[in-house]
Parts: sequence; C-alpha cells; structure tokens
Amino acid sequence: MSASETPLHSGGADKRSVASTSTGKSAVEFRAAIAFLIVIALIPAVVRNDYWLGVLIVSMYFAILTGAWNLLAGYTGQFSLAPATFAMIGAYATGLLCTAFGVPPLLGIVAAILIAGLTGLILGRIVLRLTGPYLALTTLSFAEIMRLVASNSIDITRGDLGLAVPGLLSSRIGWYYIFVGVLAFLLVALYALLRSKAGLFLQAIRDDEVAAARSGVDVVFWKTAAFALSAAASGFAGALYAHFAELVTPELGLIGQTGLIVSMAVIGGMGTLAGPLIAAFLVYVLSEWLRDVGGYQLVVFSALVVIFARFFREGLWGLARGAMQRWRRS
Repeated sequence: MSASETPLHSGGADKRSVASTSTGKSAVEFRAAIAFLIVIALIPAVVRNDYWLGVLIVSMYFAILTGAWNLLAGYTGQFSLAPATFAMIGAYATGLLCTAFGVPPLLGIVAAILIAGLTGLILGRIVLRLTGPYLALTTLSFAEIMRLVASNSIDITRGDLGLAVPGLLSSRIGWYYIFVGVLAFLLVALYALLRSKAGLFLQAIRDDEVAAARSGVDVVFWKTAAFALSAAASGFAGALYAHFAELVTPELGLIGQTGLIVSMAVIGGMGTLAGPLIAAFLVYVLSEWLRDVGGYQLVVFSALVVIFARFFREGLWGLARGAMQRWRRS
C-alpha cells in the first residue's frame, strides 16, 4: 500500500467507527425512551383524575412537537422558530375541513399532515439557503404572519373566539392511549431514520455543512426534507390536539408555545432521542404546578435554558449518561 493510500484507508475506518458509535448511542437512547413510554402508558392504572390525565395528554402533544423540532435543530442543525405554527396549521386544516366541508375527522387529520408538510416543504425551499440568525428570524416572521392571518380571518377561523372542531372520542383514557401510540410510532420512525443513510446525511450537515457538501451530500435537498418532515409531524400533533380539545384558536401559534418547545429540547438534550421526550413531561407538569403558585413559568424555564445551554450542553440526558458512566467505572 502506498503512502498516499494510508490516510484514505484510515479516514474510512474513522468514519465507520464514528457511525458505529453514533448508532450505539442512539440504540441506548431509544431503549431508554421506550422504557419511559412504557411507564407513561401504565400511569392511568394508578391516576384516575381527569385533570392530570389531561395534563399528561398535553405533555405528549408537546413531546411530539419537541421531537419534531429536535429532528430539525438537534439532528440537522437548522434553528426554526415555527414548530408551534405548523401545529396551528394542522389544527386549522382539519378543523376547517371537518366543519366547512364535512370531511370525516380521520381524513381531516391525514389532510392536515399533508398540508403542514407541504407548507414546510415550500417554506424550506425558500429559507434553508439561509443560516444562523437569518433562518431563525425568517421563520419567526412566518410564524407571526400566520398567527395574525388566523386571528384576523374572522369569517373563516372565527379569530380569537376559536373554531369548534368535532371530537373523535369522549373517553379521556382513549385519548391518552391514542397519544401514547402516536408518540411511540413517531419515536420508532425517528430512530429508523437516524439509523439510515438519510440520518447520517442529516447529522453530517449539522456537524459540517461545507464538508458534507464536498462529500457529495445534497445539502439543500436533505435540509428541505428535514424541514418538511418536521412540519408534517408538528401538523399531526396539532390536528390531534384540535380534535382532543374540540377548539382551535390562534394561541396555538404563539411564540411562547415555541419557546416552551425549545426549552424542552434544550433542557432534555438536543440531538438525543430520550432527553427531549422526558423533558417535555417534566417541563409541562412543572409548568402546571407553577401555575398554582403564582405563574413563574417563564422566569423558571428561561433560567433553566440559560443554565443548561451554558453549563450542561447535553441536557438531562447528558447528565444521566455521565452519571451512569461514573457508576460503571466505580
């Protein structure tokens, strides 16, 4: 073997080693996430209170949105400020189809996923050549425009009065397990995506976009695909929430909702499977508890995001993984 061939061979081995390490980490995270979901699925056996079951259902709604945003920001490195907006689009899509055109709710949910995904695809083609703060500001502008359109289109959406949406189930337990099933399905789908070649492409773009492009990765295509998938998953969550709450208002698209989603991802650990899932439950349940003691949610969560972003970049999952490693060494 010539001297010029040695670095290439070594680089290939390093890449295989990195890919193998990444796959191993995601497998551990996936098992932890599934174990956590099993615990969540068992909660109705001991908690019968409808209020707290409702809190956990909304926590699962936010867990879906956090996972969708984590795919875009945590695994692809694209910081969007519109996840709540895509949920609002999905909610209004199924609500208007059901009330104005008599579409069955299940078909309305499917249509909402497609409409939100198509909107994300179009927006992605427009904005994903931007980077950093420009991308964040553009998606923030889009989010505010869509919220104002929903708020001011009174003849169509009834504005801030809210659009009544037909329900699917009368049983809160039934809704609980629908959200558990959807969350499990999306978790498995995300895990399968990350183990595929497409997942490696997305993470390569996150780590070094220029190097990924030089290696032959179609950066614009995969960034747009991630944006569309994230938007579709957010629209799915919004459509489910619309039929659960039986009411859709522009408040679903408030920037504060997006801030809550971002805080869940950062506190849990961006770019991990289990961290954002667990943090979504912890943050939302804590938010409900703080509502009863004076409504200090924004202050507490803003402080937590600053602390975790500054001192614990891998979030709760990183802290748990470090503790397990120290326990094994000891």
